[in-house]
This record gives sequence, structure tokens and C-alpha cells, in this order.
Amino acid sequence: MSNELLNQQSLNRIAELANVDSVSVAEAIQSLWSGYGQILRVRLENGNPEQRDNPQTAIVKMVSPPQDRNHKYGWSNDNSHQRKLLSYDNELAWYQGAGLQCTEDCRIPQMIGGAKQDDGWIFILEDLDAAGFSLRRNHVSDSQLESCLSWLADFHAEFLHDRKEPTTDVLHDKLWPTGTYWHLATRPDELKAMDSGPLKQLAPRIDELLKSARFQTLVHGDAKLANFCFAGDDRVAAVDFQYVGGGCGVKDLAYFVSSCFRDDECEKREAEILNRYFGLLRSAIDRRGLHSEFKDEIEAEWRQLYPVAWADFYRFLVGWSPGHWKMHGYSTQMTQRVIKKLEQE
Repeated sequence: MSNELLNQQSLNRIAELANVDSVSVAEAIQSLWSGYGQILRVRLENGNPEQRDNPQTAIVKMVSPPQDRNHKYGWSNDNSHQRKLLSYDNELAWYQGAGLQCTEDCRIPQMIGGAKQDDGWIFILEDLDAAGFSLRRNHVSDSQLESCLSWLADFHAEFLHDRKEPTTDVLHDKLWPTGTYWHLATRPDELKAMDSGPLKQLAPRIDELLKSARFQTLVHGDAKLANFCFAGDDRVAAVDFQYVGGGCGVKDLAYFVSSCFRDDECEKREAEILNRYFGLLRSAIDRRGLHSEFKDEIEAEWRQLYPVAWADFYRFLVGWSPGHWKMHGYSTQMTQRVIKKLEQE
């Protein structure tokens, strides 16, 4: 693959950040959403032999925001642009801060180097393919579903906190106060685009129910199946942390389920998935020795918020892409259940 994908100045900068002598491009992997850059696999050459865990290849995420912003769903205004820019600041803060806490139970790529610069951002990350996580899935087996639920449970347990208790953890401070890319405060244009009705009227209350949950954690924020990398034995690692931030864990869970299953399977497997996730969450909490006395309360609160998380995401879809395939019978039913309950209060 030609180095024409990156100019020499960029290659030199990557080499500097990775602490190697030189860098060459191995292959282009994909473009970033809305043309904001590219993801490449690079070779790290003649590295310092004393450098810890010196890799031979790495993944480079080069972010260069375009001047001409065109979105396939029409959202190319300044709100959208500023949200994307802040998301890359958020991702850099994640890898340099809270992400360092992640264990093998919630595996992520290690950051080799990263920086914000005048024309964008550079992320140099561990090559998960080389680490054994080379498989991607369009659908999941029961074993793969178990691995993803286990990853989510461990991730949520790792960053779990009780809002009634003071915390000295400052790792959250540089991340989104509210994680996910669809929460209400970051989607005013989509809310405005919605037709008048109960869902639009109740959107602030739905949002507040999630934000005011007593038990909070960090949520991945874009925990779709496409952001999980699988090993041959079905272990998983997760990527793409632009929207990691505060929230209750079922926001990730509902979004993940929506990416795996269609209408009938969501309904058919609801009890199984919830029971398994909360069983795994309990085990993950016990392993960490924190908040074990609150396991029943955590599960009760988050189970109650599971349909609310579906309704919150559904609200986003109504304003963003009416008719989206995830607006199926199950997600509609969950949303209507929440609306009915709130109207009766």
C-alpha cells in the first residue's frame, strides 16, 4: 500500500508519537463517519527495543474534519459538527484517562500515542487483529452474545458509582457528563423535527429519568455489534469511544440489543438477556468488592429503566431517521409502555 494515503509530515508525526524510527502504511481500513478522516493500519519500524510492548503494526485513526460537511441523513449543521469535534476530544481523554482502568474483562485497545493538533486528531492504537481479535460479526451466536453481555457488565461494574456517596474519582471529569450520541441535550435539531405528540412532549421527562438514576456508571455510548471485535474463542474487545460518558448501564444494553436482533427476537429473548446481563453484572460487582451491598437496588433500578432507555433511543430515531429499521414493533411497544406510565403519573 502506498504511503500516499498520508503525507510525510503525518507519517513523521505518527512515528514521533509512537516512539519509533519510521512508519509506513500497510492498508486503509475505512473512512470515518461523514468524511471526518480515515482509519489505517500502519507498520511501526525500527522501534526502540527497550520500549515496552513494542508492536509491529498499529491502527491509526486520523481525524481531519472536512470543510464541506454533508450528512447522508441531512444533518450537517453546526450542532452536528461541534458534537463530532467534541467527541474526538472525549475519545482522547478516555484513552489517556479512565480507559487505563479497563481490565481484560472489558478489553479495549491500548493507546500507543495520541494528540490533538491544529487540523484534527491522531490516535495510534493497539492492532486488535494482531492481538487475536480479528473477527467481526453481523449476527451473534449464543456464545458471542454471552461474551458481549459479559464485556458490558464488567465495563459497567468497573466504573459504577452511587450518586448518594461522595466520590474522589476524577477520571470522569473530562468525559461527557452524559454518554451516548443520542441523548436529548445533544440532539435539539432532531427533537425539533419531530411531530407534536406525547413522545415529543415527554422527551425531557424520559431523559431526566435516565440522568437522575441513583446508580450511574460510564456507558460505552455506541455499543453496537459492529464495535465489538471477536477472537476465535469468542472473547471480545470493544472499540470507538467517542461517546463514552456518564449514564446507567441499560442504555448500552438496550442499544446493543437493538443492533443484534430484530422485532420478534428482541421480544422473545428479553427476559433471557436481562437475566443474563444482571447475573453477569452481579458477579462483576462482587469481583471488584465494591457496591456489593447494593446489588439488589442496582438491578431493580436499572431493570425499571430498561424500557426507558429504549424509549429514549426511539425518540432520537423519530427525529433523525423516521422509518429506520430499528423502529419496529418491539421498540414501539416499549416506547408506548413508557409513555402510558408517564401519562398516568
